[in-house]
Amino acid sequence: MKIRLYRTREGRTISNTSEHPIIYLLSDSVGETAEFVVRAAASQFNGGEVAIRRIPYVDDKKIIQETVHAAAETKGMIAFTMVVTELQEYLLEEANKASVPVVDIMGPMLEGIGKLFQREPKREPGLVRRLDEDYFRKVEAIEFAVKYDDGRDPRGLLRADIVLIGVSRTSKTPLSMYLAHKRIKVANVPLVPEVEAPEELYMVPSEKCIGLTIDPDQLNGIRRERLKALGLTSQANYANMERILQELEYSEKVIKRVGCPIIDVSNKAVEETANIILEIFRKGGGQR
Repeated sequence: MKIRLYRTREGRTISNTSEHPIIYLLSDSVGETAEFVVRAAASQFNGGEVAIRRIPYVDDKKIIQETVHAAAETKGMIAFTMVVTELQEYLLEEANKASVPVVDIMGPMLEGIGKLFQREPKREPGLVRRLDEDYFRKVEAIEFAVKYDDGRDPRGLLRADIVLIGVSRTSKTPLSMYLAHKRIKVANVPLVPEVEAPEELYMVPSEKCIGLTIDPDQLNGIRRERLKALGLTSQANYANMERILQELEYSEKVIKRVGCPIIDVSNKAVEETANIILEIFRKGGGQR
């Protein structure tokens, strides 16, 4: 038997030699779906061992032609998850000429879901991978929000997409987590008169910062409820109106120095404030 070697888009060399039957997997993406299905199917044949040759990122007819030739030489078969019609048709035509068996893994499901939705599929390669990438970006943003919550590490301010600043109980943490689910990396810094704001805050571009303010009476009510939840007396300095006014005055000075937009969160749900922040973020050229 003639040995044929050729390279995939990843630079790997695929051979047509194996002691087991060979199944060639053609995909216009990574090819993990095809491999999973093939291995699951092969397991139904007494654990039937097959040699899988995965050829990912197929975007031209030459690779298809090479694969068909290799499959013909080894009396193997081809399975594919390509969604581009032109490449599908070319593969089926070439495989038919060479008498190579071919299995369309995605086709029946696309047809079935197309009937369900009553519309044609996009037929764009790599959409699942993009969804996976969106998921991992979301996870990364959530981990970022947790790590740089409440000013824990000022170094995160320079890596954040958005920095929220304001006094305690202005919804900085809930906003950070909500925005993280939109794949935005958010850090937040509590502003307290006795604690100097970190120098990194003044190094962040003003358009990336959002100042949060709130009505003093509403903040007083929120803090009183917080103290009750903690089993503490509502007379603590934390809920003292004079103290609250002092904090808000200090916060206003810092926000003015930063030069960032200000949002009054009084009587606003987290979702409402987040939507305002997202609008500011988009106008500033931020990408979700």
